[in-house]
Amino acid sequence: MAASRLTITLSFLACVVLFTPFSVASQNFLAEPSKVSLELYYESLCPYSANFIVNYLVDLFKDDGDLLSAVDLRLFPWGNAKIIGNDTFVCQHGPWECLLNTVEACAIHFWPKLEDHFPFIYCVEDLVYNRKYPEWETCFKILNLDPEPITKCYKSGQGKQLELKNAAETNALQPPHKYVPWVVVNGEPLYEDYANFVTYICNAYKGTDPPKACSKLSRYTIQMGKTWIADKVWYESSAMVDITERIRSTITWWMERITGVISS
Repeated sequence: MAASRLTITLSFLACVVLFTPFSVASQNFLAEPSKVSLELYYESLCPYSANFIVNYLVDLFKDDGDLLSAVDLRLFPWGNAKIIGNDTFVCQHGPWECLLNTVEACAIHFWPKLEDHFPFIYCVEDLVYNRKYPEWETCFKILNLDPEPITKCYKSGQGKQLELKNAAETNALQPPHKYVPWVVVNGEPLYEDYANFVTYICNAYKGTDPPKACSKLSRYTIQMGKTWIADKVWYESSAMVDITERIRSTITWWMERITGVISS
């Protein structure tokens, strides 16, 4: 696993909403039949959002992506941003966050398949997690991606319009989100228990062939607790590890598993 989990009580693992929410029309999206809808509402520079993406969402790809095959995952990079008029918005962590929110929205739009946009978002958020986010453009090279469509998107009005759509989705949530990351499974928010999203996925799954992670859920939960401690030790003793190589190796591991899921 790429980076260490934060050793903070889960009641504090959220970036609190600092802006007054605004109301917009609600729009519902349905997952594929038998698949569980998993939605993540986040903001790019929130350390707890980055922690969740880098250290928790990758659990979907354990057991060769068996759990991923039961999930319809959608990402909404907006978080606690606020529209201040004339389609202009400000972000909780400043202009850098507005930029990276827009970049990630563009990636989701131009690379709509999960196996295409998630590695890029993972790469960017891993840099955020390690406080190296100004180097986000290195992710194009790491993943051998063409930067042109994303660059054109975030530098034009298209990127802004994509973010306004994410604003509408985020602010249409019922109940409204209170902080980020805000994780929703089949329309139900997990609140501060979002780290246990796998349990909620398993409880919501109605298919005839449950994922392996669900059949060994109790053992999985124990192992996750042990990993939390081990990762803390690894992180503190490995500060000089080259981050580019670590991202590359983690993405390679991830892609090998998701390729098997998509082709099956």
